Amino acid sequence: MSTGSLRPPVGANEIRRFLEALGKEFHGRATLRLVGGASLVFEGLRAETLDIDLAIEVEPAEHGRLIQAIRALKDRLQVNVEEANPADFIPLPSGARNRDEWIGEFGRIQVYHFDLYSTALSKIDRGTDKDLADVEALLGAKRIEFGALKRCYEEVLPRFGLESLRQDPERLKRHFAVLEARVRDTGASGDE
Repeated sequence: MSTGSLRPPVGANEIRRFLEALGKEFHGRATLRLVGGASLVFEGLRAETLDIDLAIEVEPAEHGRLIQAIRALKDRLQVNVEEANPADFIPLPSGARNRDEWIGEFGRIQVYHFDLYSTALSKIDRGTDKDLADVEALLGAKRIEFGALKRCYEEVLPRFGLESLRQDPERLKRHFAVLEARVRDTGASGDE
């Protein structure tokens, strides 16, 4: 989700500072979910990310005000913030919403990590070395388990490619096979 901006990468402190400032700047109710690298950085599984990727949920009447507040903070704090939702790229496995992980409340904004299994699947689909390393980090930290990830993969695979032209089931299969081999080689399955 890189923006190509000249702004520096952000670490966990910058993400927290952004969320705290947004909670003070925006007075409406909203739910935000950190997505992808932002979740990994916030949890200390990676040092930095180029963008703070967010899935945004807010009442339509408040959406414009929230976007204005985010834009102002992007400039003031010199951070990249992107609206990103794994559901825009992959079919979500069942129970995804129930697996969102609570981070905290910033003003009247509820903040969660987007379902880490959905995050992992979207990274597997993209399949870069960095993306697969992120999935391995989630497994190694026992934030997700390989057996459960494989069940999510098997569930979404039949729907993959039916919901969007961007989805390529063969690409997902190839990338999942690469991850599976890497996990087998390293033993970092996250399974108990």
